[in-house]
Amino acid sequence: MTKQTSARERVLAAYVDLLISDGPQAATLDAVAASAGVSKGGLLYHFKSKEALVEGLLAQLREYAEQDFAAMDIDPEGCASYYVRTSVFGGTVFDRCIVAAQRLIQSDEDSVQQAFVDLHARWFELILRDIGDPAVARAIMLLGDGLYYNAALFGFPAGVKNFPSGVQKQDHGQENVDLDSLLSIVAKMRSDARS
Repeated sequence: MTKQTSARERVLAAYVDLLISDGPQAATLDAVAASAGVSKGGLLYHFKSKEALVEGLLAQLREYAEQDFAAMDIDPEGCASYYVRTSVFGGTVFDRCIVAAQRLIQSDEDSVQQAFVDLHARWFELILRDIGDPAVARAIMLLGDGLYYNAALFGFPAGVKNFPSGVQKQDHGQENVDLDSLLSIVAKMRSDARS
């Protein structure tokens, strides 16, 4: 039996979808309610204002981030490898929350910027504990961030060679990223930093 989605979850999902597809200006309370299939009163029951909706998204982002931190912390290949491997956009709910929240940064949402500062600080802390060298840990973070940026900018996951039916690869002068090669570089950087 599948879990029934609550109205609150539908509203947050609709908000994420609208932020990703149309941006913050289009994600009005009316548009979110219509997209979620609830009345505006139903939306306001769960989220009293647009600010409350932002806070709901950030709470969801933090919840998924905590799960990510826990998985990263116990990854057998190490935190650095985990960070780079998971920096390839996979379309997960966590990925979608990240992209939606990033769209809000354009609206000068200080709480969103602070959420990203906090997430990056925690990822850096885990990578630094794994690597032991702050400069190498920062380089690994930048590598992962670059992979994520590439996927977000060009609209497809890094490393994808066979696109799903109906999806056309856009030629932006970018070669597909060979994730295995990058991971071998990360392993070398990790080994060098620890020796």
